[in-house]
Amino acid sequence: LPLSAIVLTFNKESTIEACLRSLHGWVGAIIVVDSGSTDGTLDIARRYTDQIFSHPFEHYAAQRNWAQALPAVRHDWVLHVDSDEQVTPELRAALENFFASGMDAGVDGLLIARRTVFLGRWIRHGGLYPVYHLRVLRRGKGRCEDRLYDQHFVTTGVTRQITGDLIDTVTTSLDAWTLGHVRWAGMEAAQVQSPAAPGTGGDSMIVHARLRGTPIEQRRWLRTSVYYRLPPFWRALGYFLYRYFVRLGFLDGTQGLIFHVLQGFWYRFYVDARLWEMHHPEGNTRQ
Repeated sequence: LPLSAIVLTFNKESTIEACLRSLHGWVGAIIVVDSGSTDGTLDIARRYTDQIFSHPFEHYAAQRNWAQALPAVRHDWVLHVDSDEQVTPELRAALENFFASGMDAGVDGLLIARRTVFLGRWIRHGGLYPVYHLRVLRRGKGRCEDRLYDQHFVTTGVTRQITGDLIDTVTTSLDAWTLGHVRWAGMEAAQVQSPAAPGTGGDSMIVHARLRGTPIEQRRWLRTSVYYRLPPFWRALGYFLYRYFVRLGFLDGTQGLIFHVLQGFWYRFYVDARLWEMHHPEGNTRQ
């Protein structure tokens, strides 16, 4: 297909092979951009592509936009995939049909549903599925918005939803999940504290918060106009209760209980704690 797949990596030897295998043989090119892996990630990547580049990691938006501007990205369309994601056979078939039927005419972006897998289980409830992301872009017609956290790809052209999923294996261990979310909580807190600072959303090409917009714009509206206007700390509890009981997260079993508590309550509570810390620096010096 006229499609260059860009895969960002860093120490992902546990998931990178499944990712690249799901792309191999049908996309026009696989381009791996690594940020200093020290495990076997690059050895695995070399089995599937010789288009491997290294670039220091600043934040996801900067890394994605740097990768998209590489001369190696020479096809008309770009597919962005994380190294812990896989393209389902249904999504591959939908993309093949999209190009073969000429439906790409007049379209500059495709919205794809993400399927979250946590500790081996598909998390289907709690409002987690389907959640759409813009991951396929016509080259030169879009980029990743300049934000530290909750960054999305943006295009000024027409977008369409397409069938099939990206399987997102969010973790294979609780240690890895917790350490990653500690870092992301700091990024989200910085984003909330200074929305227009460099690297936190100062780019003119952004996802606008709209109640009646695309699924991505609706989520941005709910986050900025509803969630962050609720009382700190209590909003984390309310969000968990809404996800777990109103949106039926309890149907996701034991893995779902762990996921919804950690991601729907603990992480959101920790972001509020980081925001509190930013506003009360004296708390770090009291004895």
